[in-house]
Amino acid sequence: MKPLKELRADGVRALLFDIDDTLTTEGKLTAGAYAALERLKHAGLILVPVTGRPAGWCDHIARMWPVDAVVGENGAFYFYYFEGKLHRRYFEEEKILEKNRMKMKGIAEKILSAVPGCALAADQPYRETDLAIDFREDVKPLPLATAERIAALMREAGLTAKVSSIHVNGWFGGYDKLAMAKLLFKERFPLDLKAQVFVGDSPNDEPMFDFFAKSVGVANVKQFSLSVFPKYVTHEESGLGFEELAAHLLK
Repeated sequence: MKPLKELRADGVRALLFDIDDTLTTEGKLTAGAYAALERLKHAGLILVPVTGRPAGWCDHIARMWPVDAVVGENGAFYFYYFEGKLHRRYFEEEKILEKNRMKMKGIAEKILSAVPGCALAADQPYRETDLAIDFREDVKPLPLATAERIAALMREAGLTAKVSSIHVNGWFGGYDKLAMAKLLFKERFPLDLKAQVFVGDSPNDEPMFDFFAKSVGVANVKQFSLSVFPKYVTHEESGLGFEELAAHLLK
């Protein structure tokens, strides 16, 4: 990974970014990180959070934050707020989503029984498409090896599984963050997506790190053994790393 200062930001018109431990710091959205978002928006950049967080959160984010759209639940949908209304675009049809939700209840019970110390994510009631198992947000932090075991159990049950910095997310279907980001930009923003910037911090960001020529990791990305690393890395971690990236783009 190259230092952030080597990233050439000329021509960048959009910033896509993970939320947990990329924009936030220890679970908090700091004033500095949010102010960085405001500055980027005022400078005319298209801003798109790309997160594993649930539909309930994404409804709020699309309505209230200075962003142009939000990709949620690891690529299950995108939401955007336009002309006073929230618009929703899902990867799968509702009848398929309902069937999948019923299957995931049984899978969740088996995982919670098999892996002591993990729990359903506190935001699970606000999810529409996936299963989120908490391994270090509201539970006593478990090692990454345990998170990988949870992911393996999900895959054995037929789910696509990804490890984030706090949850293991599982869902039926072949989509991911990148697939929905591509669909969003095809339908909403006529830009060369590959030429834009993405910043993240964890394994569920690997497709984005691989695709974007200007992918960035905040410094805490170094804690993970990734199969694909971002091309650039900030000096600071989490929200401070996001602020560092914002300052670099605004130069």
